[in-house]
Amino acid sequence: MAMGGGRQKIASMVPHLVKTLRKQPLSPTTTNHTLPSLRRTFSLYDQINLIDTVPDDQLRFQGYSDTGFTINGTIYEGSLLIVENKIMTWAPKKFSDITPQSLSIFQVVRPVPEILILGCGRNIFPVDPELRRFIRSTGMKLEAVDSRNASSTYNILNEEGRHVAAALLPYGVES
Repeated sequence: MAMGGGRQKIASMVPHLVKTLRKQPLSPTTTNHTLPSLRRTFSLYDQINLIDTVPDDQLRFQGYSDTGFTINGTIYEGSLLIVENKIMTWAPKKFSDITPQSLSIFQVVRPVPEILILGCGRNIFPVDPELRRFIRSTGMKLEAVDSRNASSTYNILNEEGRHVAAALLPYGVES
């Protein structure tokens, strides 16, 4: 019985909540975005922020903009390639520039990363079958997502100690 009363109380609060949200002005659009801590969001222990305790020798994406990324407090402009916790500038400026040649470093990197996270920019694009075959031939798995989600995924996998690499176009890239 008590459970049903609680549901009624919550249901009665919904219209008030909707009115309150409608009255609040929309915040202006900004180009710099902070990445949410997924670990903290889903943790039962809100006071402990596990993702902020990343060791100094690990990279952590902290934000992104239309033109680049913030990693460990430093702003990097343009496309990035991250291998073994090392940041490199990367030549592709748009999705169609991503070729086996642009990822040829993975033919010589040892140990081979377990997964390559491909940040496609603002949108997800189908990966060319030739590029997919090339990545598979190196022994890596491929995860192609928008660059915002690629950044967050990299953070989580890197924190878990997985051998992960990322090839990211800036979030503002749309083709």
